[in-house]
Amino acid sequence: MSNCTRYLGLDVHAESITAAIAEGRGRIRSIGKFPNRPEAVRKLIEKLGGGRNLRVCYEAGPTGYALYWQLTKLGVDCEVIAPSLIPKKAGDKVKTDRRDAEKLAQAYQAGDLTPVWVPTPEHEALRDLVRQRAAAKADETIGKHCRAAGFQRSSYELPRRRAS
Repeated sequence: MSNCTRYLGLDVHAESITAAIAEGRGRIRSIGKFPNRPEAVRKLIEKLGGGRNLRVCYEAGPTGYALYWQLTKLGVDCEVIAPSLIPKKAGDKVKTDRRDAEKLAQAYQAGDLTPVWVPTPEHEALRDLVRQRAAAKADETIGKHCRAAGFQRSSYELPRRRAS
């Protein structure tokens, strides 16, 4: 195996991952589609010779950072890319998973991609907790407004709070 760096672009979805690799000068090939499962990712990395001379990227999205954490544990250099900063050609409207993965690999090899900051699992858990609390508070406010509207429709007055 040669000593050149290989660039792996992944188009990640909840159930599947499509992979493409850029090797050498402009040689980009699709590797295929496989399930978004830890054992399938591990097999792909082993098939590609491990993390040596391999750099991986994928778009930030709703799947979170679990794939990033798994790849870094496997010793692979991985970056999560900001989707809004991926260069796109004007008029290029055909989007398939294979083409997206190939474009990611090509742009990553060219150095045209901007990575995002990836939180640690602990920091991400704290962020999830904050998001859940905000959602619960919003639900509480909606409930209060619904209750007030129901009282108003029924011609009841809401009990007033006493000033302390």
